[in-house]
This record gives sequence, structure tokens and C-alpha cells, in this order.
Amino acid sequence: MSYYGRMGRTPAHPDVAQFDLQQILEALVDPVRRSIVSQLVASGTDIKCGDFDIPVSKSTATHHFNVLREAGLIRQYYVGTARMNALRRDDMDAAFPGLITAITP
Repeated sequence: MSYYGRMGRTPAHPDVAQFDLQQILEALVDPVRRSIVSQLVASGTDIKCGDFDIPVSKSTATHHFNVLREAGLIRQYYVGTARMNALRRDDMDAAFPGLITAITP
């Protein structure tokens, strides 16, 4: 599958069976990406890309979101022109119970 899924503008996401613990841990080693995950946990809701409190440029933020999405930690989707980010908490808990709790304050 290409970068975008079958629906056109929706980015492709790995299935739970494709989760790789090494890739997930490598994604979480970066403090900006851990901050994104922590903000999603704290908010308890989905967040627009531009609404995160992260000290990086838009292009760098896009890179961080892509790494998290490709690892399976977040799901991205559009609402109008806004790209939303949702923590895949249930999927992560199914594949690696307790991991999200262990890495977030």
C-alpha cells in the first residue's frame, strides 16, 4: 500500500499484527515524539497537528507524526482540512499491555 490508504487522503496505518516493538521503542526514544504521545494521553481526545505544544517547525513536526503513525502509535485522519491525531491506545494495549502507561507520566 502507498503512503495514502485506499481512501485517498487518509494516510496508511499498520495493522496490529504488523506492530514491531523495536520500531515502537525507536519512535518513542525521541523526546518530541514522547511529548506528542503524552499530550494525547493527557487530553483523552484527538488533537489537530497544529495544536500540539512542541518546539519544532511544521516540517519537523510532520516527520515526527509520520514516525509515530508508521510505528502504529497514532492514527491520523482528516476533519475538513485539519489533520487529526488519535492515540491507538486500545491497539497498543492489545499488542503490548502496559506499554503506553509505562512511557507516559
